[in-house]
Amino acid sequence: MKIYLAGPDVFRPDAFAWAERARAACAAAGHEALVPLDGVETTATGIFDANIDLIRSADAVLANLNPFRGCEPDSGTCVEVGFALALGKPVIGYLASDETTTERVARWQGQPLLESQGRPVDRDGLHVEDFGLRLNLMLAVPLRLVTGGLEEALAALTNGG
Repeated sequence: MKIYLAGPDVFRPDAFAWAERARAACAAAGHEALVPLDGVETTATGIFDANIDLIRSADAVLANLNPFRGCEPDSGTCVEVGFALALGKPVIGYLASDETTTERVARWQGQPLLESQGRPVDRDGLHVEDFGLRLNLMLAVPLRLVTGGLEEALAALTNGG
């Protein structure tokens, strides 16, 4: 299978080394990695179009949904996941932790969640989704989520994605 690797890993300081390890892991599982770093585009529109084309050509998407620059997944990754879902492609998301959204928000803000009207709220008084899910319901419901990293997501894909 051709697998698009979605996630903020392209922003890592060792992004090209990460991509090589990811390609090797996919190849070891019998798949071809489609990595956003492989494109030659340098403009925002060009990169967007190239990544969309890669997702269209993929058989599945594996998405790093770990918190990025805050307590939520990378917004670009969320767009890629939504696009893949709209195309009917299988998407497996992976997270390093089993913590729920409420646990993650409390940890991220460094204090327990407050409560208002019987619902948890963050330090700004905004309600925190509390379905006991690991991510916002718009990701947690349609995706298969695994704990771990790329290797665990590959194993989940091999075992029925």
